[in-house]
Amino acid sequence: MPALRIQVVSVPVADQDRAKAFYLDKLGFEEVSDAPYGEGMRWVEVRPPGSPTSFTLVTWFPSMPAGSLQGVVLDTPDVQQAYRELMSRGLHFSHEPRQEFWGTFTTFSDPDGNGFVLAQAAPRDDT
Repeated sequence: MPALRIQVVSVPVADQDRAKAFYLDKLGFEEVSDAPYGEGMRWVEVRPPGSPTSFTLVTWFPSMPAGSLQGVVLDTPDVQQAYRELMSRGLHFSHEPRQEFWGTFTTFSDPDGNGFVLAQAAPRDDT
């Protein structure tokens, strides 16, 4: 099996400027690229700091209407701390972090309705 990894996730948005501001200002992502991409289009790419995987904020896929991406999991070592920090930046969550057998999580959406899970895995018992 060849070595595979996820490099870019396409996030369908209606307005790249609004989406870019959300990902940079609310989530604290960093800008990777904002450049022309074909006639009348832009390649807007952002990523969580230090992440090898980035998101490109796309407007050009007819089969991916704005808000149609759901269930992307953003992993964090401390979901409670991340929850508090992101709330202080004005991010609105669907609910407070909940603990399940697999870990602790909460959910939120970007301005277009793309849905994300903020999660912290439960400690593993490798004994």
